[in-house]
Amino acid sequence: MIPLSTRMRPTRLEEFVGQRHFLYEGSLFYRAIRSGSLDSAIFFGPSGTGKTTLARIIAKEKDANFVEINASTTGTKELKEILKNASDRFYGLMKETTCLYVDEVHRWNKLQQDSLLKALEEGVICFIGSTTENPYFSVNNAILSRVGNIYEFKRLEAEDIRTLLVRAMEDETKGFAGLHLEYDEDALLMLAQMSGGDCRVALDALGFIVDNLPEGRKIDREIVSEAMQKQTTFYDKEEDKYNLLSALQKSIRGSDPDAAVHYLARLIDGGADLMMIGRRLLVIASEDIGMAYPSAISIVTACVQAAQMVGFPEAQINLAQAVVPLASCPKSNASKKALGEAMADLHRRKTGDVPAHLMDAHYSGAAKLGRGLTYKYPHDYGGYVPQQYLPDDLYAEGVTYYHPTENGSEASFKRYLEALKEIDKKNGR
Repeated sequence: MIPLSTRMRPTRLEEFVGQRHFLYEGSLFYRAIRSGSLDSAIFFGPSGTGKTTLARIIAKEKDANFVEINASTTGTKELKEILKNASDRFYGLMKETTCLYVDEVHRWNKLQQDSLLKALEEGVICFIGSTTENPYFSVNNAILSRVGNIYEFKRLEAEDIRTLLVRAMEDETKGFAGLHLEYDEDALLMLAQMSGGDCRVALDALGFIVDNLPEGRKIDREIVSEAMQKQTTFYDKEEDKYNLLSALQKSIRGSDPDAAVHYLARLIDGGADLMMIGRRLLVIASEDIGMAYPSAISIVTACVQAAQMVGFPEAQINLAQAVVPLASCPKSNASKKALGEAMADLHRRKTGDVPAHLMDAHYSGAAKLGRGLTYKYPHDYGGYVPQQYLPDDLYAEGVTYYHPTENGSEASFKRYLEALKEIDKKNGR
């Protein structure tokens, strides 16, 4: 039997769901697909996010000969034969470009990847490669320079996956509309949330449920929980996940690593989406840790990216490695407060224009307008020189936004800034 995820695969651009950060009506990428002018591209990101689907849609829009291969099962000999046929089509009577889609392109070695170069340069093929690895590490530079268009696919939002699940339930020909099954909306949302941003997992789980649904039984949260083999801690009470995220952040802010790890465990055990946790940790690193431990954001970013690469269950180790140092290090929200005060000033007071000596002077006629004439380049003065940077109105009032604490690394930044203020005082500023 054909899996539901295969049956429900979108065939038209209008049906494609997700990846709105680069694919939306009116975007350059969208217009390039519509006009058939897209030459080559590399798609990278997790499984089940639409890479293969979009490649097939692009080939259909270009009305080109489409060849789809997997790098794990296609060797150099087969690739050369495909490229020869593509060349015959391109230079023969048909004058047709072949759209070559290579899934898991990172599995090819340098020699195999380099086999594409001539065909790419001559325009014989429209090459689309997909990979779950970062192409800047896994694809040859020679290929990258000729492709140019590199798009990162992100895990689908739960609402996007829910849209696809509802579509499957209501589709007359490819889905289950003809079965007249009853389902709870929140059960489909729960299934979407449990799929980890992978629409293939969600759709095939729905197919499994429908194929084995007892007669007269509707699709509810209980049966989704059984199918996914996960507890439904969150899904019986939707606000629980937000309560746990709040408790996690407040425990980190309060420097209690034991409580923080406890709430992390409850989030993971309840089936929380990896990126939902990751996003909150990234916010905490800047909101609550800030300049007291500036390395926190780098550590958390690395841990979250590692968690994405390995996935659950191992990802929980990476997340714990982020949570423990966040809870254990010094805290400061001074940079957050500084931005908040600056943003508030934009709406409640006159701030004034950018001082003329700070304005851009890299164009003809700037000097005649008085732009940048008196600017002092700090590096010419050993790294610092007294100079006005705030707009006149704020400078005249002596406005300050950033008030560093004595916590952790921020104490050294505070001492440095105070030393600069002493230099300003000696220079009468």
